[in-house]
Formats: sequence, structure tokens, C-alpha cells
Amino acid sequence: MIHEFTKENITTIGEILNAEPKPLGDDVFRFEVVNSEAGNRLALEIHLGLEVDDERMNMVSVYSGSTFLQLHNCTAFIASDILKQVTFFGKNGINTTGLIVEESAGCSMYANVNEAVLKGDFTKLPEDLMMCGVAMSLTDTADLDNFSFDDDELS
Repeated sequence: MIHEFTKENITTIGEILNAEPKPLGDDVFRFEVVNSEAGNRLALEIHLGLEVDDERMNMVSVYSGSTFLQLHNCTAFIASDILKQVTFFGKNGINTTGLIVEESAGCSMYANVNEAVLKGDFTKLPEDLMMCGVAMSLTDTADLDNFSFDDDELS
């Protein structure tokens, strides 16, 4: 299910990732995701309503070891209790970029994925694209026609 970024949904992200959201001001939330068994850890930050050239956008950042990832213009997210992961994504025309954060402190990013990969039969994709097709297929079901991050929708 597609979600807007509200305080309630920030809490849901924390529950899925087994990490407490820590507010850093009014519009930034930080999660520290730890997998003690594997020795993995990452920090996830969600920035709501950043202004760039008088346009509002959301940004998701992941810090992990020697890796730093950012997803600008994040339009929505899908939290999966079954998969124990949150998929943050942004769509730009026929391309989608997804940043997947797992409860086990894993992280994957798929950038500029053409909708043909998301809508097609993943079993017919080349092996190198198959994983992407499966991982990002959830984002293809999202209805973004009436989706926005206006001030009155953030709570």
C-alpha cells in the first residue's frame, strides 16, 4: 500500500525496521537500524518538505559503513511487514528509482528503472535484471495521480 509521510507512518516505518524514530527538528526523522548477529548497522534519515527553488520535495538518506545513498524527490513508500523492509521510491516519467531498507540493516538501490522492467514478466528478463524487476514490482501498483506532500497533509 502506498503511504504518505505522516507522523503515524514514520512510526510504522520504525516498527517495520525495528528502530525507534528520532526527530531531528520538525521535519527530519532518523532511524538507527542494527543487526547485531551480522554486525551490520545503518542510519536512515527522512527529510520532509525540503524547499528547492520554491518546490517542496522529500529526501531519504542512508548512511552505512563506507556507503552514503540519497533518494531525492521521494514520492512515496511501501512498508512491508511480511518482507520486513521499506521501499522508498520516486517516479519521473516512465522511470522509477527505489531505495529499499531492510530490518536486517541491509540496503539496496535501483535507479532509473524503466517501467517495462516493472510491468513485464520478470521471468523473461535477463538474469541481471530479474532481481530488480522483483524487488521494484511493488512500486508499479502505486496510484500517484492524486498524491502530494502539501503542508496541510503533513502532521
